[in-house]
Amino acid sequence: MEESMRKRLEATRSRYEALEEELGREDAADDLASFTKKTKEQSDLREAYEAYLQYLKAEQDVADSFELEADPEMAEFAKETRKAAQSVMEDLEGKFKIILLPKDPNDDKNIIVEIRGAVGGDEANLFAGDLVRMYSKYAEKQGWKIQFLDAALGAAGGYASVSFMIKGESVYSKLKFESGAHRVQRVPKTEASGRIHTSTATVLVMPEAKEVDVQINPADLKIDTYHSQGAGGQNVNKTESAVRITHLPTGLVAACQTEKAQLQNKEIAMQMIRAKVFAYFQEQEDAKRATERKLKVGTGERSEKIRTYNYPQNRVTDHRVGYTVNQLDRIMEGDLDGIIEALIHYDQEQKLLEEASGGANA
Repeated sequence: MEESMRKRLEATRSRYEALEEELGREDAADDLASFTKKTKEQSDLREAYEAYLQYLKAEQDVADSFELEADPEMAEFAKETRKAAQSVMEDLEGKFKIILLPKDPNDDKNIIVEIRGAVGGDEANLFAGDLVRMYSKYAEKQGWKIQFLDAALGAAGGYASVSFMIKGESVYSKLKFESGAHRVQRVPKTEASGRIHTSTATVLVMPEAKEVDVQINPADLKIDTYHSQGAGGQNVNKTESAVRITHLPTGLVAACQTEKAQLQNKEIAMQMIRAKVFAYFQEQEDAKRATERKLKVGTGERSEKIRTYNYPQNRVTDHRVGYTVNQLDRIMEGDLDGIIEALIHYDQEQKLLEEASGGANA
């Protein structure tokens, strides 16, 4: 093992055990905020800590095997033990490279997803609805919960735009690479001649932002109320319960009309505007760090075509990582694990290359 890696693992071990001692004190939970923070930190360190203990045991087994080999009757057993332990050490060293990569601080957060029908009119809106169903199915398989925040129905079905929150364990870590333009190729239901059309819907995935994550000056917000509207513009609510919030410095807008009460819609719209402002400033920060920008799987911009769903060939292709699978029917039922794992693996590979390059240039 490289000395630099061992030092990082030893530091992780020391910090983990110090936290264990602190959290074991009788008064540990008196300061709930500090207790929660330390519990979270220890949880983040656990995988590296436990893997390092496993490595140290294997390392000790190798050392013990040489002493055991001195006994002729135990020589063969010692060699087998050493070979097995060395294999464990080799596997763990590869694992450590991934575990010790800088962790995205947003990975454990819930997300707000915004999907819009883009190019293709009614067909784009229908496809936006298909994407909502796909993510809903995936969330259901993961044991996550979905809360719809706002929706503008398409005249022929689907959504002109829709926003929803997905809550659960490490949601952002799995869905953060879904932002971008999703392209569909299929024969629309409204197409009498059977011609294949190409349409797009855009997806924006934002980590949920708490008030502590982003400070918004109330003076920077313009809040409008209006009557809730349904598909085709018909009036749904005679009171001005719908709320639209504009963040004046950035021009970002969030609206909500899903609840009957104006106050509830305002709270949801505030959730959405916080997430949008947080994502906006995070993107600005990323742009300043060109090296970090290279690590992302795509830029997350709406205009970037990231994936094609080809219905005639039952094929899905993610253009960023060259991942293609002829199981579109299963993908649309929420079987996204293969694509998501490919994206995460590619991102890890890029980060490892960046670390190696940084180390070589140091």
